[in-house]
Amino acid sequence: MAARKRASKDSSAQTKPNDTTTRPKPQEPPLTEPPIAPPKSGVILKLTLFFSVPYFYLIFYHYKIEHELRKSILINAALSLAGFFVTVKMIPVASRYVLRRNLFGYDINKKGTPQGTVKVPESLGIVVGIVFLVLGILFQYFNFTADSNWLVEYNAALASICFMVLLGFVDDVLDIPWRVKLLLPSFAALPLLMAYAGHTTIIIPKPLIPYVGLEVLDLGWMYKLYMGLLAVFCTNSINIHAGLNGLEVGQTVIIASAILIHNIMQIGASADSEYKMAHAFSLYLVQPLLATSLALFSYNWYPSSAFVGDTYTYFAGMTMAVAGILGHFSETLLIFFVPQVLNFLLSLPQLAGIVPCPRHRLPKFDPGTGLLTGTNDGTLVNLFLRRFGRMTEKSLCIYLLVFQAIACCFCFVLRFFLAGWYK
Repeated sequence: MAARKRASKDSSAQTKPNDTTTRPKPQEPPLTEPPIAPPKSGVILKLTLFFSVPYFYLIFYHYKIEHELRKSILINAALSLAGFFVTVKMIPVASRYVLRRNLFGYDINKKGTPQGTVKVPESLGIVVGIVFLVLGILFQYFNFTADSNWLVEYNAALASICFMVLLGFVDDVLDIPWRVKLLLPSFAALPLLMAYAGHTTIIIPKPLIPYVGLEVLDLGWMYKLYMGLLAVFCTNSINIHAGLNGLEVGQTVIIASAILIHNIMQIGASADSEYKMAHAFSLYLVQPLLATSLALFSYNWYPSSAFVGDTYTYFAGMTMAVAGILGHFSETLLIFFVPQVLNFLLSLPQLAGIVPCPRHRLPKFDPGTGLLTGTNDGTLVNLFLRRFGRMTEKSLCIYLLVFQAIACCFCFVLRFFLAGWYK
């Protein structure tokens, strides 16, 4: 999170109407010199190896996945890999343009240090969103036919994500009030809700069947309302669980990795072709999300040389919500989002106006020691500092990301023990 400062135009540089003096134009920095630090390739390589080994083990060895389906998954993975390299190359290019338009910020958590005076380019989530959408469109050539039943919903999903990227970038530029921000995902989800033609039923948990009297309950329009609310929650929960270098992208990388593993496990364990396609559909959206997010993470990890902006948080939240809705695992998705749920509950008094809510609910930074101290603001970031004591920004972010990973692992353990009893 950053306090944005816009540079004003220098009025003294304007020429009077009757002034015929020719003034030389200021020299722009050479385009070959990126204004931001190079990507942290070592961190990305470790994360990629840590995730890809179990992921591809499940695809090639543990489960017997049909050849055509595996082929589609690998084509999508290859496109995602290409998207990773394109994003890595495009972020420095985009950073020059946003800096020219005074879209930059100062790192509040480094205020009082030399790093706190550096102009950090903002809204670079727009690069990730654009690359993701291009990959999603190109993938249709390899996987969907004109009469495919999934094509309409796939394009509706891309439309919702594109709409959310646009609204997120508008928010970065216009600085929309947070009460209005809560409503933006509702509009972005409309293409998906209007095109959704899947079932609107839920399976009643087995322990509740004697009380409800039904095994399957059709919710009708209420199911679509639930879908819209889920999109609103996922989008805003990523946006408010922020404030540290690498936290927004880091939590997205961990949740996206968990979603991919969950999809592969469900594809490999099921014999229902429609059920498999639903999870494959989700996988086709999340693989590009993970690849492009890793590219952004290489610049956003501590110390950050690029800020993601609301463009990225809205985009990431909407993509994961769409993947969970159309993959029909919204309950599992909410367990993956346990830290975000906890952060929302902590934030609720301030968001509802019961407790005063400052613009930046960040911890206090001590430039002398480089440590952060928790405040009384209702965020998970401040709760960790109050519980575990003062620490550096990097250490705090690692703690929070480890907690995110534990929540995702807990979800898999919970599903294992409840399988066959709960549903």
